[in-house]
Amino acid sequence: MATRRISCLLSRTFSSSIFPRGRNSVFSRGTYNYSTAVSLEEPINPNVDIKFTRLFINGQFVDAASGKTFPTLDPRTGDVIANVAEGDAEDINRAVSAARKAFDEGPWPRMTAYERSKILLRFADLLEKHNDEIAALETWDNGKPYEQSAKVEIPMLTRLFRYYAGWADKIHGLTAPADGPYHVQTLHEPIGVAGQIIPWNFPLLMFAWKVGPALACGNTIVLKTAEQTPLSALYVSSLFHEAGLPAGVLNVVSGFGPTAGAALASHMKVDKLAFTGSTETGKAVLQLAAKSNLKPVTLELGGKSPFIICEDADVDKAVEMAHFALFFNQGQCCCAGSRTFVHERIYDEFVEKAKARAAKRIVGDPFKNGVEQGPQVDCDQFKKILNYIRSGIESGATLETGGERLGNKGYYIQPTVFSDVKDDMLIAKDEIFGPVQSILKFKDLNEVIQRANDTRYGLAAGIFTQNLDTANTLTRVLRAGSVWINCFDVFDAAIPFGGYKMSGHGREKGIYSLSNYLQVKAVITALKNPTWL
Repeated sequence: MATRRISCLLSRTFSSSIFPRGRNSVFSRGTYNYSTAVSLEEPINPNVDIKFTRLFINGQFVDAASGKTFPTLDPRTGDVIANVAEGDAEDINRAVSAARKAFDEGPWPRMTAYERSKILLRFADLLEKHNDEIAALETWDNGKPYEQSAKVEIPMLTRLFRYYAGWADKIHGLTAPADGPYHVQTLHEPIGVAGQIIPWNFPLLMFAWKVGPALACGNTIVLKTAEQTPLSALYVSSLFHEAGLPAGVLNVVSGFGPTAGAALASHMKVDKLAFTGSTETGKAVLQLAAKSNLKPVTLELGGKSPFIICEDADVDKAVEMAHFALFFNQGQCCCAGSRTFVHERIYDEFVEKAKARAAKRIVGDPFKNGVEQGPQVDCDQFKKILNYIRSGIESGATLETGGERLGNKGYYIQPTVFSDVKDDMLIAKDEIFGPVQSILKFKDLNEVIQRANDTRYGLAAGIFTQNLDTANTLTRVLRAGSVWINCFDVFDAAIPFGGYKMSGHGREKGIYSLSNYLQVKAVITALKNPTWL
């Protein structure tokens, strides 16, 4: 493994009271003693080889046309894991040409749906066989806890592909009545070449959300990975080849947004585009698609999700659920419950217990057993989060715990809790995408409904209450694509996911995702002897 380190240069604009203090930060804030459970010794060496760093085009791993590579980094240290082929517009064009030929001339859209299903099932079996190796790559490149990758995310990945394999031979049209002597039927046909751009926070799950339904419907694909996390998608592409997927059906290009991503979004021979990422980038992607061939676009974008804790809640359970809703995956979830609304009657008790729970969160090397929180994905994200923490302090929110870097290398941040947060503060409006919990106080249901909906986002929401009427009221008035009642972040292959407002449009997962990758064709046949009907 290369040992060159990419340094993360922090702007020393933080006050000394919140700037890092060495490896194990223990300090006092008022009468509360903060001591995060942390283990930042020399990182564990992952038991996995880096086998695939080149682009996957037309069934083969190839170098970028330019010969360029870029480093993908270990977020635990900033060290280089591997140098990966850097695709650009020429490589996107090669991949699209391969996908176009595979769709127009190849067997994939023409083979029986049952045969497509069997290939997807073989791929799922290979995912299961290589679960631990894939999980190690995902954790090494992303920083998420290995236990999360190996026991939750890769099994979920396998489940998703088995789910879509089951759909492949169940996609069919309808017959419709017509006013006249005609037989009318509808055909559901694959849309063609699908361009897909996935993010870095859940690289393989987002891979499955897009690749699974597209392949089940008979499409071919050009997928661009996030530049921060290219390794796992390249690895599983090799398993697709092993499972018997025809050459050119799936093509994976690693590269950067302004080059590879923009080329894919604006390509005239791409028939459909799917993007997951920030709202700002989503706008740019939509413009490029519109200015090229007006290809349809599905977008799964940012969020600032409310988690509403009502006055009848069991406070201890609510604290744990709200903690999970925000801090899961280092806070790097688009649907994170990042605005914790708590009824004024239980607010003070909730804040004290939320602070104590965050202080006990185990932060450290994600390959160590029992670690709940690893590093943020990269230096840019790390600095962005610390800047938001500074903004919260400067705007008058109360920093209850956390607020600092952990250790002197890597991208670790203390679990951070703010109270006395107001709706107009940046930490209450912007998507921080990090381990920063903002706790807001509310008085009654009408007030919190208005405040929860007063955002440009509408991806998800959470409700914690024992009152069925309260739950029913909130589920109907909250403008969000997913609403969790007394739970959070429940994802199943059959549950649709997507947003209202500037959180995007279209739905992923479940039956709804299939419509993203199908064209509907009406076929009308004149009847020769209508009097016989």
